[in-house]
Amino acid sequence: MSEPIYDARTFWELVERRVADSPDRAFLIDPGGDEVPDRTVTFAEARAWAERTAAGFADMGVGEGTHVTWVLPTRIETIVVSLALSRLGAVQNPIIHIYRDREVGFCIRQTAAEVVLTPGEWNGFDYRAMAERVTADFDSPPIVLDTYDTLPVGDPAGLPPVPATPADGEPPIRWTYYTSGTTSDPKGVLHTDASLMAGGVGLARALDMQSTDVGSIAFPYAHIGGPDYLVCLLASGFPAVLVEKFDLGAVVDAYRRHGVTMAGGSTVFYTMFLGVQRQQPDDPIIPTLRLLSGGGAPKPPEIFFEVQAEMGIPVAHGYGMTESPMICQGSPTDSDDQLAHTEGHPVHAAQVAICRPDGSECDRGEEGEVRISGPQLFKGYRDHSLNADAFDDLGRFRSGDLAVMRDDGHVTLTGRLKDVIIRKGENIAPKEVEDVLYAHPAVGAVAVIGLPDTERGERVCAVVETAEDSEPLTLDQLVEACADAGLMRQKVPEQLVVYDGPLPRNATMKILKYELKEAMAEIPWP
Repeated sequence: MSEPIYDARTFWELVERRVADSPDRAFLIDPGGDEVPDRTVTFAEARAWAERTAAGFADMGVGEGTHVTWVLPTRIETIVVSLALSRLGAVQNPIIHIYRDREVGFCIRQTAAEVVLTPGEWNGFDYRAMAERVTADFDSPPIVLDTYDTLPVGDPAGLPPVPATPADGEPPIRWTYYTSGTTSDPKGVLHTDASLMAGGVGLARALDMQSTDVGSIAFPYAHIGGPDYLVCLLASGFPAVLVEKFDLGAVVDAYRRHGVTMAGGSTVFYTMFLGVQRQQPDDPIIPTLRLLSGGGAPKPPEIFFEVQAEMGIPVAHGYGMTESPMICQGSPTDSDDQLAHTEGHPVHAAQVAICRPDGSECDRGEEGEVRISGPQLFKGYRDHSLNADAFDDLGRFRSGDLAVMRDDGHVTLTGRLKDVIIRKGENIAPKEVEDVLYAHPAVGAVAVIGLPDTERGERVCAVVETAEDSEPLTLDQLVEACADAGLMRQKVPEQLVVYDGPLPRNATMKILKYELKEAMAEIPWP
C-alpha cells in the first residue's frame, strides 16, 4: 500500500504523482440510476480525459490566468473540467448550483469571467439562459458553454507547458470562492492551489483514509469542501461515489453496492442515514460503512451517541469555512467524548487561537472568538476594502465564531458573535439551548434565535422542525426539557414556533437563521 502524497505544490502535480503511483486504481464513481449504468474512471483515465479537455479549452483561448466561472452539479465531468482548468493555470470561480441571477451575475461581473460553464438545462432550471441573461448588458459578454456531458476536446500534444510554480514567494491566485450573501453581496474569497491543498491535507491526515476505503461526495462539488475532498482522494488514493441529485433511497443503495466506507456531508446527512437505519434496526443499511464525517453546520452531541448506538459507527465532525477550508477535524482515533462534544483538534499546520475582544488569548475553557492563521488561510477578499476588518493586528483571520479550546486542545464551537442573544443584559449562546432541545424526541431540527422585545431587549425563540412520526413539541415540554438539563432560567426560550415544513437551509444544509428572524419578527407576541 502506497503512502499518502502530501507534498505536491499544485493540483496538477498531485494528479501526476497519484497517476505515477496508482494509475489503474478507481478514482471517480458515478452510480448511475434508472436504466443508466454505473461509470468508474481510474486516476490515469481522469488525467488523460482532463488533458484532452484542457487542449479543447486551450483551442478556445483559455490559458494561464483566464478567469472561468463554472456553475455545475456534482458529477465526473465537473471534476474533469476543474482538473483541465488547473492544468492550464486558469483562475476558477466555482458557483454552487442553487445560486440564481443576483448572486451569479454579481460573481461573474466581479471576477470579470471570460468563460462561463453551465450544465444547460438541468434539474428543471435553465442555467445557460441565466448566464446569458445576467451578462447581456456587459460590454464584452463572456463565452457561455454547456459542459454537462460534452466537454471540449483537443490534442494534448499541443498543450502549453504546465504553468511554473514559484519556488519562493507567493503562489498565484487560482481560485475565487464566494460566501453566501444574505443582506449584502457575496464576498469573493481568494485562494491559491497551495491554500486549498493545505486544507485538504489537514482533512486527509485527520481522517487517515486508506487506499482500500471508498468515500462519497453527496454535497455540491462547487462548495469549498470540493477541493478538500479532492485532495483526500488524490493524496490517499481512494475512490469516491459522486451524488448528482440526492435521493436518500437511491444513495443508500449506491453506497451499499459500491462498498462505501465513509459517508456524510453535514449534520442533516447523519440524521437522514440514522432515519433509514431505524427502519431496519437489525440490518446495517451500508454494511461496509465505518465512519460518518462532515461539517458545514453544528452537530449536537446527541447525534453522535444516537449514530454510535444505532449504526455502530462514530461521527467525526469538522469545522471549516470558505476563508479557511479546514480549521478543526474530528478523527477516528479521538475518544467518544472528543467526537461528541467538539469539532476536533486543529488540523495539520492550522493555527487556531481563541481570543478575547482585545486580541489576547483566552484561557483553556474560556469562550472567545476563533482567530485563524496558517497555510490553509485565504489570501484576502476580491473586494480589498473588506480585508481591514477581516484580520487582526497579528494577521489572524477573525472568524466571527465563538468557541472554547479544551485542555486536550480540541475545539468546541459555542455559536456566532452575531447570533448571541442579549436578554436583559445576559448573553445567551443559542447552540447551548439547541443541543438541549435536539435531544427531545419530538424535535427533528431546531434553531434558537433572538427576536426584538421592548421589555427584554431580545427574547429567546425556539423554532422547531417536528421529528418524523412525532407530535409537535409544546412550550411546557420545552421548558421541562431545559429544566431537566439544568439550563439557567434566563436561557429558557419564552417563545416556541413549530415550523411548518423543513427549516430553511443553504447548500451545505446549514439552517438559515436570518430567514427565520425575518419571518418570526412578523408573528405577534404578547
